[in-house]
Amino acid sequence: MPEQRIGEGLPDWIKDHLQRYIDSDGEDGYLWDAALAGGEGKVPTLLLTTTGRKSGLTLTLPLIFGKTETGYCIIASKGGAPAHPAWFLNLEANAQVHLQVKAEKFNATARIAEGAEREQLWQQMVEIYPPYTDYQAATERQIPVVVIEP
Repeated sequence: MPEQRIGEGLPDWIKDHLQRYIDSDGEDGYLWDAALAGGEGKVPTLLLTTTGRKSGLTLTLPLIFGKTETGYCIIASKGGAPAHPAWFLNLEANAQVHLQVKAEKFNATARIAEGAEREQLWQQMVEIYPPYTDYQAATERQIPVVVIEP
């Protein structure tokens, strides 16, 4: 496996969340207090590991997720920033990713949801984390909805 960057360049509160998740094998960190980023209550998170499209290094991040019929769904919001997050650009270049959901760790393939599937999953994710609506309003880009399947 390529060299891994744990929390490199991330705010301390995300680094802390990531490290707790890793250290506890998902027992601490799976449910994340969304109030830290403007949401409410606890939301489920997974760890997504992508391979850098330029560096070749792996990058692991905690992300809010929902379940789909065949896997998981995540949102490439970057808080409504004008550019896509680096992890999304990485999986566009290489759809093979690694996930950790609680203690379960596995390889998976990512794809971008389109059309009716995207709309249904977007609504599902807004129910989990309502600030996604504000993030979409803050940017001109359509925020990608990503499906990840083992």
